[in-house]
Amino acid sequence: MEHTRLGRTGLRVSRLVLGTMNFGAVTPSGVLTDEKDSFAIMDKALELGINFFDTADVYGGKAGERLTEHLIGRWLAQGGGRRERIVLATKVYNSVGPGPNDLWLSAYHIRQGCEQSLRALQTDHIDLYQMHHVDRSSPWEEVWQAMEQLFRQGKITYVGSSNFAGWHIAQAQAEAAKRHFMGLVCEQGLYNLVERMAELEVLPACKGYGLGFIAWSPLASGLLAGGVLEAKIGRRASEGLKKRTEARRTDFERWEALCKELGEEPANVALAWLLHQEGMTGPIIGPRTMEQFTGSLRALEIKFTPEVLKKLDEIFPPPGRGGPAPEAYAW
Repeated sequence: MEHTRLGRTGLRVSRLVLGTMNFGAVTPSGVLTDEKDSFAIMDKALELGINFFDTADVYGGKAGERLTEHLIGRWLAQGGGRRERIVLATKVYNSVGPGPNDLWLSAYHIRQGCEQSLRALQTDHIDLYQMHHVDRSSPWEEVWQAMEQLFRQGKITYVGSSNFAGWHIAQAQAEAAKRHFMGLVCEQGLYNLVERMAELEVLPACKGYGLGFIAWSPLASGLLAGGVLEAKIGRRASEGLKKRTEARRTDFERWEALCKELGEEPANVALAWLLHQEGMTGPIIGPRTMEQFTGSLRALEIKFTPEVLKKLDEIFPPPGRGGPAPEAYAW
């Protein structure tokens, strides 16, 4: 397994991030990945050297119940060095209860959310505590004061963001610097071949401030997983994805043809493309099955020639003229 530093920190994490959104998640049709299979996937990840595990307080499908965090906590409680061998990341921001302070980034909710996550995860510290979204109503003095307190208490080690704009990252780091606090060490954002807006502002901001970048939805909700043009059942056959596919049918036909030419599964090509991007810590893989999990490891072995990268840019062009803002759309 390849490992890399998380942004400007000395922490080394795996190039593939194990996303746990499906673990224990309750849906109308049942649990996506049950406890037995979730445990097996996490054990296999450790065996293969994947040490970066990502979850959130709201994963599991039932607000406030922290189903996925509790499941991970039971896995960690088995011992065997599990907790010591992983970099554990979770999140705070979304509503976890009916109260007016059970959401967003007030110091009250940050402190309470951290304590609840620690209990659910059955651990005494969170390695990476991520703000799941920007909160425009909470001042940065309040946010950083709360995070500093948790850091001093040894309850969190690093702070990250998710779904921040480039200027939010700049604002957060400026305020952290005033307090002589390290501030953010990574951003987790939407980024894939179909959705490349992060290249304009977010990725340059991460580079400028020394943040790692973790890509969520690397397969664009399944659009890049292959077979979407002929899908009749399952999520890829949903009305929403069908509309997105039809709007760019020619692009997806070219995409699947290129993957066939390369002799690789489309999902793995999409993951490998992300691993080729500058500043990328790693994409989040969110397997529902062991087969999906082990299959995604192939992405680490795929290497692209400049010609293939050019073809991918032609099929799924970057925003504007390419590159960072403002050159992508101005002189």
